[in-house]
Amino acid sequence: MKRIAVVEGDGIGREVIPVARRALEALHPEYEFFPVEVGYGKWEQTGCPCADREIDELKTADAVLFGAVTTPPMKDYQSVVLRIRKALDLYANLRPVKGNGFDIMIVRENTEGLYSGIEEFFHDRATTLRVVTRAGSERIVRSAIRLVQERKGHLTIGHKANVLKSDVLFRDVCTSEAKKAGIVFNDRFIDALALDLLQHPAAYDVVVTTNIFGDILSDVASYLVGGLGLAPSANIGDRYALFEPVHGSAPDIAGKNIANPVAALRSAAMLLSYLGDRNGASRIEASLERVLSQGIRTRDLGGSAGTREFGDAVLREICGE
Repeated sequence: MKRIAVVEGDGIGREVIPVARRALEALHPEYEFFPVEVGYGKWEQTGCPCADREIDELKTADAVLFGAVTTPPMKDYQSVVLRIRKALDLYANLRPVKGNGFDIMIVRENTEGLYSGIEEFFHDRATTLRVVTRAGSERIVRSAIRLVQERKGHLTIGHKANVLKSDVLFRDVCTSEAKKAGIVFNDRFIDALALDLLQHPAAYDVVVTTNIFGDILSDVASYLVGGLGLAPSANIGDRYALFEPVHGSAPDIAGKNIANPVAALRSAAMLLSYLGDRNGASRIEASLERVLSQGIRTRDLGGSAGTREFGDAVLREICGE
């Protein structure tokens, strides 16, 4: 029996994650689902957004279904997402962008770079240290290479080595590993890559890049599929895995039953694929496509369906009703 930790988090996470959980329960009623509370709301109640106890609970799960958490711009507030990624060593962030005529997988290094958490804040100056290591670069590009080999495709290395010395190391490590693996690859400056990916998405297969560049690039690429409300992601390590929509907690629309649950549902599909149930993952994706083709859409897609109503329609398709 698989154990799934369910973290609704803050904002619209509390609306879209229950929809994704219902889909998983419909496909796998034998799974054990248990809640884990983290986030800004928990910080407001207890003074701690994510304690050691919650990390230990997450480590007992076979996979984590994660919503969204609010991270206020406060110098003494620790990012919950960054803490979990580091504690579970979820070093590979996989963000698929798939549409008509293109199928891109953005592989983002998830534990280093500008999100290393090494920072200083003074009255008139703040410093964030960007850390890129050989070991971190090797393991993320090897993850990307495995995907290239599975997909029988090619690799693009995104970097800014013309400006950042840390990216010289990243580019060189990625290039060396790609040559050893014998795969087809090229490298691009990240700013030019962002534009070209939007203009010629069919030219790309697997893209590997550093932490903040991958964060930005994948958000930009979501334009190709209709926005962040449709973009799922996986955070994978050697022992643990967490699946979450790319979008944030969106407090401005939270509690209004208008959030789009597609990204959460697609994250649930990635969770099933990770656990070995590719058929269940395909059933979620196919059900989503049928519902959307019927014209049932949330407001961000030009429709009128609420979060719950859209979820109900997808569940009916999954259950064959």
